[in-house]
Amino acid sequence: MSTSDSDEDAAASGTGLRPRLTVIGTGYLGATHAVCMAELGFEVLAVDVDHSKISRLSAGEIPFFEPDLADLLRANLATGRLRFTTSFEEIAEFGDVHFVCVGTPQRPDGYGADLSHLNAAIERLAPMLTRPCLVVGKSTVPAGTAAGIARALARLAPANHSAAATADAGADAETDADIVPDLAGVQLAWNPEFLREGFAVADTLHPDRLVFGVASPAAEGALRAAFAPVIAQGVPVIVTDYATAELVKTAANSFLATKISFINAMAEVCEAVDADVLTLAEALSHDVRIGGNFLRPGVGFGGGCLPKDIRAFQARADELGVGVALRFLREIDEINNRRRDRVVDLVSAALDGTLAHRRLLVLGAAFKPNSDDVRDSPALAVADLLARTGADVTVVDPVATPNARRALPGVTYSETVEDVAADADAVVLLTEWRQFAELDPARLGQLVRRKLVIDARHALDGDRWRQAGWVYLAPGRPTGVIPSPVPEQRPRFGLPAATGPDAAARDAEIEAPVGRRS
Repeated sequence: MSTSDSDEDAAASGTGLRPRLTVIGTGYLGATHAVCMAELGFEVLAVDVDHSKISRLSAGEIPFFEPDLADLLRANLATGRLRFTTSFEEIAEFGDVHFVCVGTPQRPDGYGADLSHLNAAIERLAPMLTRPCLVVGKSTVPAGTAAGIARALARLAPANHSAAATADAGADAETDADIVPDLAGVQLAWNPEFLREGFAVADTLHPDRLVFGVASPAAEGALRAAFAPVIAQGVPVIVTDYATAELVKTAANSFLATKISFINAMAEVCEAVDADVLTLAEALSHDVRIGGNFLRPGVGFGGGCLPKDIRAFQARADELGVGVALRFLREIDEINNRRRDRVVDLVSAALDGTLAHRRLLVLGAAFKPNSDDVRDSPALAVADLLARTGADVTVVDPVATPNARRALPGVTYSETVEDVAADADAVVLLTEWRQFAELDPARLGQLVRRKLVIDARHALDGDRWRQAGWVYLAPGRPTGVIPSPVPEQRPRFGLPAATGPDAAARDAEIEAPVGRRS
């Protein structure tokens, strides 16, 4: 099949009968998709096996942080277009198009994707599908998964075995035939998601492209009807086969991870020759073949998508006998993880190689701003590494603190900087929240013990912080001369500043050298 323009299909006008939609799984992807499709005017019924999650959503509460989503949830609950249930029987009876949005995390015993939740959802839903409908996979899966699910639907769905089953569905069958035209039984489509956490609402309502992996014109028509208001905006629609649709998502994430790790690898080289990685990135960005997006150095990528997706891609390539083609992704993963160690090295170097008993203020726990997601978070990983050296670590994050406490319970947490800044030996910025970029260095400087800031995300105005008397350091940027150690401006832990012949001995007792990190 080939790429099709949206204005060539009548369904793209957004007029006429609309299919009723269901969403299976109400995690980050599923809840966002359900709310936004209701916002586009569809009747939506979402299901989950987690009763507490369904109760919270039905009460207008989003169980995670995503800007603007809670307001849209409450508005669409009020219209009656959006409902939540724990009954698969109810969604099977209700839906014309079923979106499967369950998670596919990394397997605990390897790099491959865990498809158990996806397979369980299909095995539970399929036996209840007694009339023509379209099942749409949105989860990120290894290439070849969709073909297996299509075979499972053909085997398990009653509508695929008997024409009488469709007739027995009752009076709704004729209407459904108009809404999902020409579908013979239950068919499958694959429609990968491209959501960015923090921008998921806009990415759903106004995506930059739609990818339809289908096996028949009827499946394409039903999927176009399910996205008619979006297609009417002029959004490009790429129509292809199952395997290509599956690969679009994993290839896109692999490319983004490669670009991020490339500039972080350049940061390592810049550190070796005292060059400036930000200027290097700016110069590269003016080349139209390269561009500036995702060319910002920092502490690396994290979250629930890029790390596990590139690992699952490697694992699948190995299974297919083409692992050598994706061997570079292993190095991408290693580069990404090395940046976390480099931040610890910077803090240690500025404190004379000694982190034990130092009071460190870490800004950020979420893997990125505008999110409470701490899965594979570089910020939390660095906080853990710092704590393992014996440092006294306090982590500040405006929304991710509850999740961070569960993931890393061995450090102190706060939601505000000023409450915990007193007597800090260093401030380490690891998530580029706007609130942190807008901190007043002069005011903060009155609270800390040492005016030392490590800007691992290149989010602060370095000149402004230096003018306020801070030693400002950032990975991949010239360090100049670091005072060794950065001088104290107030006594440690409220004790008098160490003076006299016993001072060095006392400091040596308190501050053991940093050991090797594993």
